[in-house]
Amino acid sequence: MTTRSKASRSAQALTATRHPLPLALFYDATTQEEEPSSYKQAAKSPHWCSAIAAEFYALLQNDTWELVTYDSFMNVVGSKWVFKIKRHPDGSIECYEAYLVMQGFTQVPGVDFIETFSPVVKSATVHTVLSLAVSCGWDIC
Repeated sequence: MTTRSKASRSAQALTATRHPLPLALFYDATTQEEEPSSYKQAAKSPHWCSAIAAEFYALLQNDTWELVTYDSFMNVVGSKWVFKIKRHPDGSIECYEAYLVMQGFTQVPGVDFIETFSPVVKSATVHTVLSLAVSCGWDIC
């Protein structure tokens, strides 16, 4: 008895795909527009300019940073724009997204920051506290 794993297969059967059409359509849909690698490239397109404006406005609304005067002893952290195209499952463009990311690798631990901590709460804890607040008639504000 010969199993499938031991059966000989031709080289063409190993390299060919069973369904080449969907792969071709996916390739065509994803190669129509590329994501820019720099701000200079993105600034030429109105789609990317509106994505940049939306991201910058969101950063200002959330009070992400505080503007201070520069002193020579300060370590200024650089930034970089990252651009991504969000797509629908069929490959069509859903939206253009721009992210302003900080280059935190230039910071020195103990000099520029003391500790890194991100508070994390389990959803069960939040659910319990909210249930307790509702049952006791506490204000949730």
